[in-house]
Amino acid sequence: MIEILLNDRAYEQDIRELLMAFYPGETFAYEPSPDTEFSVEGIIDKGREWFSLKIISHRQQDFPELPPDLDEGVEEELAHAEEPIKVDYDNRTETKSRIKGRLYALLVLRTGRLLPWGTLTGIRPTKIVMTKLGEGMSQSEIASYMKRTYYTSHQKIELAIKTALYERELLGAMDYENGCSLYIGIPFCPTTCLYCSFTSYPIEKWKERTGLYLEALYHEMGAVADQIKGKTLDSVYFGGGTPTSLSAEELDQLLSKLEELFDLSHIKELTVEAGRPDSITREKLMTLKNHGVTRISINPQTMQQRTLDLIGRRHTVDMVKNCFLMARDMGFDNINMDLIVGLPQEDMEDVRDTMEQIRALAPDSITVHSLAVKRAARLNTMKEVYKDLKIVGTQEMIDLTAKYAADMGMEPYYLYRQKNMAGNFENVGYARPGKACLYNILIMEEQQTIMACGAGTTTKVLYREENRIERAENVKDVGQYMERVEEMVGRKRRILSSLGDSIYN
Repeated sequence: MIEILLNDRAYEQDIRELLMAFYPGETFAYEPSPDTEFSVEGIIDKGREWFSLKIISHRQQDFPELPPDLDEGVEEELAHAEEPIKVDYDNRTETKSRIKGRLYALLVLRTGRLLPWGTLTGIRPTKIVMTKLGEGMSQSEIASYMKRTYYTSHQKIELAIKTALYERELLGAMDYENGCSLYIGIPFCPTTCLYCSFTSYPIEKWKERTGLYLEALYHEMGAVADQIKGKTLDSVYFGGGTPTSLSAEELDQLLSKLEELFDLSHIKELTVEAGRPDSITREKLMTLKNHGVTRISINPQTMQQRTLDLIGRRHTVDMVKNCFLMARDMGFDNINMDLIVGLPQEDMEDVRDTMEQIRALAPDSITVHSLAVKRAARLNTMKEVYKDLKIVGTQEMIDLTAKYAADMGMEPYYLYRQKNMAGNFENVGYARPGKACLYNILIMEEQQTIMACGAGTTTKVLYREENRIERAENVKDVGQYMERVEEMVGRKRRILSSLGDSIYN
C-alpha cells in the first residue's frame, strides 16, 4: 500500500496517476496506515506559493542503480529534489507538469527504471502531436517538446508522431462541420473474460430478454436519428460486449432498423465486432454480409490454448482459425484481430507463437493491447484467487508485435493508453493500406461528435468553436437501461439543444 498525504488535494489525481504508472494495481491510502510501504507527502505552504514534495520510506530499502540513459531533466530534478516547487495558479498545466516531473524523478530513483511514456499519463499521446502540428511545430520541435516536457522515450515519441501523421492523412477528407458517427452497444457476451471491465453480461442469462433490450435500443436509435437529421453519418460501429452474441434473426432485425432509421448513403465504414469465435456462425456472417457490413473483428486475444482456458474464453484456437477462414471465404476483405500482450502466465515465446499464427492468417489489421487490470475486472476484484498468476508485459514483447505488423505490411494508424497497463505501455492499431478504422481514430482524437446508443455507452458532442466535449452517459445496467431509456434520450437532447443555433438544434 502507498500513502498519499496532501494538505491540498488540487494535484492529487496527477500524483496518483503517476504512481499508478509505476505501481499498477497498487492500492492507495490517504491517511497513515501500518501496511504502508512508503508515503508521498505534498505540502502547500500557508501562503499557497510553494509545493514541497518528498517520498518517505516506511521499510528498509536498498535503492537500485539509476538507468544509464537517464534524461538530463530527471538528473536536474534529483539535484534540486529538496527545493520546493513554485505554484502558479494562473498556469495550472505548468505547475502540474513540474510536480509530476519532480515525482517522476523521485520514483526513478526509488525503482531504478524509466517509464516508456515518462510523466505522460493521459490516454491520447497523438492528440498532443496533432495539436502541436496544428500550431505549426515541426516534427523535430514536437519531439524535443515531448522529451523536455514529459521525458518520453525516443521510441514512443517516434510512434506518436508517425501515428498522428497517418491519422491526419486519413482524416483529411472528413467533413467535421456536417459529419458525425454512431456507436451502438450490445452488452452481451458468451462469457466474461478474466480481465474484462466492459459493460457485458452472459448471453445465456439474458437470451429470453434480449428482445426487450432491443426494443429499448430501437427507441433510443429512433430518437438519435431525429436529433442528428441534417448531419452526414460517416461511420457506424457495433461494439459491446459481443454483438454476434445475438441470434442471426436479431442481428438481421437490428441492422434493418439501422437502415430504416438512418441515412447510410454517405457512410464510409460499417463495423461489427464479431469478437468471440464462440459467437460466430455462417448464418450470422451472411447476415452481416447481406447488410453491407464493411469491417469485422474476430478477436482471439491470444493463440495459446492454455491462456484462453485460463482467462475464461470458451473457444479454441482452431475455432479462431476456422471462423477467420470462413469469413474470408464469404468475401469479408477487412478483418481485424485483437491481441493482448501481458496476459497471465504468458512469456515472450508465447507472444512470438501467437504472432506467427496470426501472420499465417493474414488479417487486414491487428489491434495490440497491453493488459490493463481495471477495478471491475475479476483479476482485480478477486486478487486473492489470482495472486499467484504471473503477469508480465515487456518492451520486447511490444517491439515484437510491432515488427510482425510491419512484416505484414501494416502501419500504426491509431494509438491510445489506459491506466493500470502492465508495463505502462499502450494500445496500437495497425492496418494495411486502405484498411484503417476511421471510427477508432475519431473516438480517440475527439474530432467529431459521436452519438451512442445502448447500455453503458457514452455520447460525445463536440463544441468545435469552444474546443470542448460534452458527454451524455447511459446507465450500464441492462435492466436499468430498459426502464430508463427515455431518460437516456433526454440526456442527449439537453446537450444537443445547448448548442443553440447549430444544426443539431
